[in-house]
Amino acid sequence: MGMAFDLRTIYAMTALACVVLGCVQGAAFFTGRFGRWLAWWSVNNILLGLASCLIVLREIAPDFLSISVGNTMTIVGCALLPVAIREFAGRKTSPWIVLLMAGLPSLPYFTVFTDPAHSMPRIVFSSAVCALFDMAVAWEARRLAREEKLYSAELASGLFALTATLYGARAMMGWWGSLGDGPLFHNGDQTHAALGLVAMLLLTLRCMVIMMMATERTQLQLQSAAYHDALTGVLNRAGMSRAFGELPRQPLGVLLIDIDNFKQLNDSCGHAVGDDVLKAFAFAAHAVTRPGDLVARHGGDEFVVVLPGLSQEEAAALAQNMRKAFSTTTAGLATECSTRPTLSIGVATGQTTEPETLEAILHKADQALYRRKRDGRDGVDVFVGELQAA
Repeated sequence: MGMAFDLRTIYAMTALACVVLGCVQGAAFFTGRFGRWLAWWSVNNILLGLASCLIVLREIAPDFLSISVGNTMTIVGCALLPVAIREFAGRKTSPWIVLLMAGLPSLPYFTVFTDPAHSMPRIVFSSAVCALFDMAVAWEARRLAREEKLYSAELASGLFALTATLYGARAMMGWWGSLGDGPLFHNGDQTHAALGLVAMLLLTLRCMVIMMMATERTQLQLQSAAYHDALTGVLNRAGMSRAFGELPRQPLGVLLIDIDNFKQLNDSCGHAVGDDVLKAFAFAAHAVTRPGDLVARHGGDEFVVVLPGLSQEEAAALAQNMRKAFSTTTAGLATECSTRPTLSIGVATGQTTEPETLEAILHKADQALYRRKRDGRDGVDVFVGELQAA
């Protein structure tokens, strides 16, 4: 009976831990500072806790409660985890899919696995189902880690892959008869108790890691807001300075870009149209630049583009492509406005190492831009020594 007491105690400890964690997460959700994903996660923990509590009452409470209802709550709780992680990632799950995920695996507990004397078929089935749900969470967490660069999501993926492996091992051991086939608390198997203890630990760690993911995401969002322009989404001055300092040593091209007639457009067509023009430039710039290029709003209607590894001729050619892309993008904006925005671009080249800083290269690009605007705007000029050549 000593082993039976140990396994029952482990289930009781798991029940207490899950209910407490679920209530804490629920309280956090009701502060309004977290998304609906935390509500799903909270319900998952509370259901797992209540299910473990009913399992503790096996042979005390009616079999319908301790077996059918208890195991169903376990399945439903595990089914909510993929829903929670998808909600965290901004991907919605159809209510019908949730219903199917939770409902179909629960039916056998009311139709097939009703004999209290044979616990192993239930253990094999529930462990296999929970393993599948945990693998789905691990896959979603891995996907989230790639998309948002969340290191804590990598940790979550590893933890859920581990618990899925643990569930799978439990299912296989039950299938092979390694856990016995009597009532749950009379099998007298040390391995079963050890698996329960490890599972309790991992359940607690999983609850911690989801909060780590939320914290890391918030920090990244604050960092992004500090280094990006709120209107256009491109880098701001601070962001450009930081990103430029992280570039490896190499030659590069720099474009200094001014949107022609922007003040007149703002005055005649309104600031909303002006904002649309700024966003249109950001779209056009991203359309013609490469993944490693840097685009920043330098102030007002002036932008900077850093092109690592490009020569003067290549940078000038890209600048011409940018002008064409911008013209195409703004073609449908406020057709009632007579003022049409165009781009004047100054091109300069330099290195990413001292003593030639970004400001020094921008000074040269600014001279080329001044020449372009003096000679009629809507074009590209390149800085060459002390002269600017069209």
